[in-house]
Amino acid sequence: MAAQGKRSTPSASRLRRLVKPVLIIGVVLALLGVLLVAVLYKSIDVPNPNKDFETETTHVYYRGGKQEVGQFALQKRDRIPYSEMPQVVKDAVVAAEDRTFWTNGGIDLKGILRAALSNAKGNDTQGASTITQQYVKILYLSSEHSYKRKIKEAIVAKKINREMSKQEVLEGYLNTIYFGRGAYGIQAASASWFHEDAKDLNLRQGVMLASILNNPTLYNPDNGKANAAALLERMNRVLNGMVSMGKITRIEADEAGKQLPHFTANRSGSVFSGQRGHAMSLVKSELLRLGVATESEIDGGGLKVYTTLDKKVMKADEDAINEIRPKGLDQLHTAIANVEPGTGALRGFYGGQDYLKSQLNWALAGDKVGSSFKPFALAAGLEAGYSLKDTFDGNSPYYYNGQGTGAFVSNEDAGHDWGPVNLIKATEQSINSAFADLTMSIPDGPDKIRNTAYALGIPKATDKNSVNNMYKSPGLDAVSGIALGSATIAPVNMANAYASIANKGQAAKLYVIDKVVDRDGKVLYKHRTQTHEAIREDVAADVTYAMQQVIKSGTGTAAGALGRPAAGKTGTATSEDPNGGHDFTSSAWFVGFTPQLSTAVMYNRTGDRGQPLPLAGYISSEFGGHYPAMTWAAAMREALDGEPVLPLPPPAYVDGDAPESGHAPKPNKAPTCKSGQKPSVDDCVAPAKTATATATAKASKTATASPTPTQSPTKNVPPPKDPCNELLPPATCSPSPTDTTTASASPAGNGNGPPGP
Repeated sequence: MAAQGKRSTPSASRLRRLVKPVLIIGVVLALLGVLLVAVLYKSIDVPNPNKDFETETTHVYYRGGKQEVGQFALQKRDRIPYSEMPQVVKDAVVAAEDRTFWTNGGIDLKGILRAALSNAKGNDTQGASTITQQYVKILYLSSEHSYKRKIKEAIVAKKINREMSKQEVLEGYLNTIYFGRGAYGIQAASASWFHEDAKDLNLRQGVMLASILNNPTLYNPDNGKANAAALLERMNRVLNGMVSMGKITRIEADEAGKQLPHFTANRSGSVFSGQRGHAMSLVKSELLRLGVATESEIDGGGLKVYTTLDKKVMKADEDAINEIRPKGLDQLHTAIANVEPGTGALRGFYGGQDYLKSQLNWALAGDKVGSSFKPFALAAGLEAGYSLKDTFDGNSPYYYNGQGTGAFVSNEDAGHDWGPVNLIKATEQSINSAFADLTMSIPDGPDKIRNTAYALGIPKATDKNSVNNMYKSPGLDAVSGIALGSATIAPVNMANAYASIANKGQAAKLYVIDKVVDRDGKVLYKHRTQTHEAIREDVAADVTYAMQQVIKSGTGTAAGALGRPAAGKTGTATSEDPNGGHDFTSSAWFVGFTPQLSTAVMYNRTGDRGQPLPLAGYISSEFGGHYPAMTWAAAMREALDGEPVLPLPPPAYVDGDAPESGHAPKPNKAPTCKSGQKPSVDDCVAPAKTATATATAKASKTATASPTPTQSPTKNVPPPKDPCNELLPPATCSPSPTDTTTASASPAGNGNGPPGP
């Protein structure tokens, strides 16, 4: 009996019926695709060379758009024939950018599909370009990121590949591609980086240039050690590619990849001298951070960048430094930053030494801020329900645990005892123990104080959206000593946070670029100011009032030389001696404002390796109430010359008893008696024998220990010091230097004192 064939199942039959139309549709679509490509290929001609290729330098303007800060690059171009280009450069560029260049058809279909899928998923735009495609984009097309341009780029590249030899394409590419430092083409790049003709480049030099052109920002060794390390890593990848292509030996690659070649310094001339270089560097960093332009577009895109910087304010800052800063002290660094209340606009700054001598901008880097941080603690206390009328422990030392052991803080003047002081007096005289007591009295005080600082404009250390990645506040931890200012904060941020107080508690984001337009006048970017309530208006008024007393009769009287209503705060910060000695003053501050302008001034000292060094003994006075306050007054006086004299708001005297505050009123505490003191309700409470008794005693309330808002306790208060300052008119004298902290552990060594303010 003959075997019967297998009968097809119903499911298999259905599958065949489905596959057939799918195949037909696929073939039709493929034919249509081929037809579309053929039509596009025939209809799209190779355009004339892009007239925009003749690049224009980007201009940066001061506020108002009439006066120029500077220009980014004077374009450097020199065309040379293919025969004068060294073979090592040709091989290195092919190995770096397109290893199939000599055999491909001008386009990379796999790369285009890979980039399309990546872009469709919302990832960063990918180029997926051959050398021919890159050349077409530079010479013939715009840098617009769109699928339409990519299709046109691919078709033109295909035509160029048929109409030009590979040598002609590579010659054109190497004469047009950007190598950083304003240099377009291999000849200009050779001169800029090595002061040599391209024909004389060696292997290591040629590979360095081939590596840089892939990303002239990331691989620019001028931008720092991290960039130099990234460049060396890419050079080794390129060298490995050359080995795999058979262009060099492994021995040659290993030798060339050991280090970067020696390259010449970036000589930008007077365009970047003085503070102008710091300003141009800041603007460039912001353009890159905002994604407004690439480095090549910044150097050669013909952009017009309108900044917030005011030439008058910038000059005022520099004039103040030249007038007040002691001469001939190379390790003394100075910085100023000016921010407009209500907008967050950076109106001016002084970054330190001439940019051509040092590229470190101290207005962005900052240092420990010391007692200039105390207004944020004051604001947090008032927001928490306390009042300027409430009193706090002004005696020294103050133990954070309230039991006379562990970590403590001392006042200046050998631990001077002020007795119970209200928050006006505590701010006026910068009394450390009172602010430590305030911190511990606020529920979750350290957290509340830190969050208030954040709200007012101090950036978090983890912030990524930061200008130049330097607007950060390392060390701003929620610890008991937070009010005393151990955090490192940039002057630009201190000025902006104080501007929020000046603006009735409304905070605005700090910015420096107002508008960017391209060569055709199209607006590429426009800043929009937005504000939010950081602290209540009545709280801002009370903080402002307390800060006015600092200038009128407290630690910052030298700032009174401004001659108009102002509020401010001194700050003198300490650092630990790395050799195990006593803490020393490392930076001194004065930060203050009028209704029109908020300004921060910082003096600090560092060694060759960036370690903090003592200010004491290096300058005649290391306190914030001395040089910083005088510099602040001089800068503000010139910057505000001709501006109307405006008043600051009167105090609101926020009532801690008000039900809307949400907190019970704080008991007025009398300080604990020190050894040898006779207990009295006017002076102190005798030390309790137990922790419970101590806590009860410290919480006792006495009417006689609570001064009025305009009075201060008279117990144990010495006559105010008034050492005349020879750098000011004889009638004006510097304040008592009472704004530093002496923080230490208990004698038994069982506690850790916080860093000084």
